[in-house]
Amino acid sequence: MTIGVVGAGQLGRMLALAGYPLGLDFLFLDRSADVPAAALAPVLVGEFTDRALLRRLARRCEVLSFDWENISVPTLRAAARGSGTRISPPLRALATGQDRLLEKRLFERLRIPTTRYAPVGSRAALQRACARIGLPGVLKTRRLGYDGKGQYVIRRRADIDSAWEALGGSPLLYEEFVDFELEVSAIGTRARDGSEAIYPLTRNWHAGGILRLSVAPWRAPSLERQGRAHLRAVLRDFRYVGTLAIEFFVRDGRLVANELAPRVHNSGHWTIEGAVTSQFENHLRAIAGLPLGSAAAVGHAAMVNLIGRMPAAADVLAQPGVHLHDYGKSPRPGRKLGHCTLLAATPGERDRRTRALLRRLALSLRGAP
Repeated sequence: MTIGVVGAGQLGRMLALAGYPLGLDFLFLDRSADVPAAALAPVLVGEFTDRALLRRLARRCEVLSFDWENISVPTLRAAARGSGTRISPPLRALATGQDRLLEKRLFERLRIPTTRYAPVGSRAALQRACARIGLPGVLKTRRLGYDGKGQYVIRRRADIDSAWEALGGSPLLYEEFVDFELEVSAIGTRARDGSEAIYPLTRNWHAGGILRLSVAPWRAPSLERQGRAHLRAVLRDFRYVGTLAIEFFVRDGRLVANELAPRVHNSGHWTIEGAVTSQFENHLRAIAGLPLGSAAAVGHAAMVNLIGRMPAAADVLAQPGVHLHDYGKSPRPGRKLGHCTLLAATPGERDRRTRALLRRLALSLRGAP
């Protein structure tokens, strides 16, 4: 079976690495030939809006998937029409993951707690939203925002004009600023037959809007129950097929949904070494119609993103139990170039070794283990 993937970044690369042992083949589409997945499979080069190229991809594959959200849903739907090719995850989930307003409305409809918000289409609407929801708050683009991009924190009324000048002109969303205690993510996979594999809750640390550290399993029974319930509600509402992640804030012992990702997720990279079946393998099992594997943890894991520059491999691998993943990308400030994961037998050992690894990488994160 050949899996077509729109986008050939590091997530696509890790999908291919997980899929080859299953006997799967891959064909990617990306705007450049110089992409991480190109080392593993052929890449059709062109724009994501190129309907003819997408049709060519669909004709050569049994299943179409994607490794990021920002692709045209109408173009993808039209390209697959009449080809007999399935698209997984479902396009309704993809469309929702592209638009923060649709995400908020989904969470509200499913009674999943989320932030107070208001759509914004003008400077006057932004002023009204700030008055109704209060300050501080965050003005966000509804689309094309990731890793902290497309956001402006409004702390006082004097910031409103600057925020509008920075982001006005795009459909926007204003939401309350959440004074959260920590951030977590819930990740799970749903198969075509409705079976599910839910991973342990993951705690995350960000810096500059970019994920830097994830730790799992995060032992918090009440939060774990909430996360599983919310994740299952979304998976079942979409009749989802594949892996999905929801990022949450934790405030006063409750999860507050921030956003969802209808794909494999950065905070789930620990599952490659730290779970019986990785998020990547389970995504492929689901979309290929294969039985899901166990999502149970096999130890206590920490995953560190390597941003901007790659450390010397020998320095990272000198740490006991550390696994290095180099995406083969050229260095650039703020760019995700790789990650490393360590495994330990106990949470205490994991946290001690994580501190040592962070020191070796000269990475300081407030509140990290």
